[in-house]
Amino acid sequence: MTIQVKDVKSLPIADVQVWLDARPQGRTDAEGLLYLSKPTKSQFQIRLSRSGYNDQVRSVRVDTLADDIRFVLQEGQRMEEVVVTAGRKPESIANVPSSISVLTQKDIETQSQISTNMASVLGNTIPGLGVSTAKGSNAGQTLRGRSVLILIDGIPQSTPLMNGARDIRSIDPAVLERVEVIKGATSIYGNGSAGGIINYITKKNDPQAPRIGGTTTLRGTLAPWNADETSGYRIAQSLYGRSNKWSYAASAVLDYTGLQRDGDGVPLGQTDGLSNNRQRNGFLKLGYDISEESEVSLVYNFFNSLQDARYISQVGAYGLVPTIGILGVDPGAQTGTRFNHNAMLTYSNRNLFAQSSLNASIFLNSFRSMNRYVVQTPSWFGPGQTQINSNKKGFRLDLNTPFAIGNMPSEVTYGFDVLNDVTYQDLTDGRVFVPRMNMMNYAPFAQLTVNLIEQLTFKGGVRYENASVKINDFNTLASGPDGEGSVAVDGGTIPYRGTTFNAGLRYSKYDLFNPFISFSQGFTINELGRIVRNATESDLTRVQTDPIVTNNYEVGFSSHWRMFNLSAAYFISTSKLGVSVVANEAGFFVPQRAPERIQGVELALDARINSQWTIGGTYSFVEGKVEAEDGTETYLNGSRIMPPKATGYLNFDPTSTLSFQLSWVHTGTRDHFEPNSSGVYRANEGPVKSVDLLNLQGSYRMSKNWMVGLAVSNLLNKTYFPVYSQYGANAANYVRGEGFLASLNLQYRF
Repeated sequence: MTIQVKDVKSLPIADVQVWLDARPQGRTDAEGLLYLSKPTKSQFQIRLSRSGYNDQVRSVRVDTLADDIRFVLQEGQRMEEVVVTAGRKPESIANVPSSISVLTQKDIETQSQISTNMASVLGNTIPGLGVSTAKGSNAGQTLRGRSVLILIDGIPQSTPLMNGARDIRSIDPAVLERVEVIKGATSIYGNGSAGGIINYITKKNDPQAPRIGGTTTLRGTLAPWNADETSGYRIAQSLYGRSNKWSYAASAVLDYTGLQRDGDGVPLGQTDGLSNNRQRNGFLKLGYDISEESEVSLVYNFFNSLQDARYISQVGAYGLVPTIGILGVDPGAQTGTRFNHNAMLTYSNRNLFAQSSLNASIFLNSFRSMNRYVVQTPSWFGPGQTQINSNKKGFRLDLNTPFAIGNMPSEVTYGFDVLNDVTYQDLTDGRVFVPRMNMMNYAPFAQLTVNLIEQLTFKGGVRYENASVKINDFNTLASGPDGEGSVAVDGGTIPYRGTTFNAGLRYSKYDLFNPFISFSQGFTINELGRIVRNATESDLTRVQTDPIVTNNYEVGFSSHWRMFNLSAAYFISTSKLGVSVVANEAGFFVPQRAPERIQGVELALDARINSQWTIGGTYSFVEGKVEAEDGTETYLNGSRIMPPKATGYLNFDPTSTLSFQLSWVHTGTRDHFEPNSSGVYRANEGPVKSVDLLNLQGSYRMSKNWMVGLAVSNLLNKTYFPVYSQYGANAANYVRGEGFLASLNLQYRF
């Protein structure tokens, strides 16, 4: 059968995504056509989606099927995206009672012309997520004031047992088809998702792909006003294709960042920076169609990002003199992500029994990151450099069975997860900073969906966490010579048990007002390593290691009226115990276990003025407090709560081959803390002043195969301090942001 798509003027529309029963089938060609095999089912659903046009969904019966199925799409911005992360199965956002943000492949490609750092791409676009730290670490880049669980195709990248804070920068944007961000605690996934989930979804094998196709991308970067040593480059090559029942996709990326300079041309401080950083990514996906209903796929991704600094930091004075880079050699090993390996084997069957579907996966993740070398620190005696090591292996089983409760169409998604996570942190000289923590977690879950009345959807679910963490006997690091301050701690096994729930309603009948309300819980064994390494008790059972159970209450809506799209959400997040990292009087960073309450609001508005002009923006505000034992409340520090954030964009597409985007990122003020009698702020309690940055991007498609792009970050060449440098109240991290940087991008598709 043939899908034929045209606009209201009977002109063909290319690049329309076609879904068949929520399974992607490919995109229409230049003639607006897509050729498909006729389904074996008696009835099926076709969904069409393309940026700039209203989505269209149609149910088709095979016995009435003609050779051509014709669609006419109307211009608009209504995008009823299909997501898989929220419920572990494909479903429309319009039916999910949660706040969800989606970055499409086009969004990722546009943002990647400005920056290929995923922490920047997400921080500049996702409401509720903190802006990038502009460093190799994403410490402090929280989602709604809490930790976020990073996934790659559902494989956990985060290390909640000992947060390495390098999980957002764990994959290159070149291999991503989309990014799905589910906000708020969720009981559908396990440990680490107190603030929500960011799921990196890698490129799928296109059923309509040729035997061989590919994309070659070349990128050069330069700070033209102070160009010395600032040049960088990027080379990315992807290949994809299909032969009979086999499909494949592969890519390799090498990305080099030159010396970063501020708006005055001064080299940035090098403390865990991104100057002279090399980023590499290798990706392979193989697929085999066992039948029309079942398939198996194998995915592997390797990521590495290391700084080869030619400069060292000349430490300034917080609030007075910035830390800058000067020529020199760092005595330690290269900082960054040494390796991040991910491998997954998946079997899928869309008609297992009683129209049930099944997805079963086994996966492996191996991660190592290197922190910066320090001459001295309150955490241990003498100089040293630590690395975080994490090895995970697991199994995921998801089943979905449709049924009816009376005349109410319903379905249940159920299964279980098994995860083994071994994490530890050691120094390069052999000393153990965080002992080996071996977690075994079994978690069955079930999620019920009921269409109570026409387009009123109820979702409710439960997940049971059954985890244990085994820690052997160990000695905490000495704080002085001859083992001074070291504590011998008896190991043991720490059990964690907990049941989390979620429930929500969404009414999607009217485009003008599509409201939802929800309650959800999250379960997190967060920063256990930090708790254990600071143990002052010899008996591990007396160390407070209780998990964090987060309650998330949310109400919101989306609205589509003529050329406008609006979404809004208000949320409250509470927990009887939290883990804020605060500095004590001795300068140690220690976990603060106390009740927390966080609340906030998120808004997004866009308008498609006409076929050439689109304007839009977002606003998010988050605030939180922690309650002491005496009942007094204090604000959570900057490592948890970002200042208010607003973004805006203006798109201009004068022709079908030429496009421009001007984007704006604003971070506001936050000043809740007082310095001590000496005028010194505690760590992460520094005042934050507002920052406004403009970025510009333009692209021109010269032909079907060739595209050229030009982008500028920090268009006005502002000299400023990023949010992280301000609230940190630390002289070594008092580093300015990068100035004007231009990039030239050349792409060839075949």
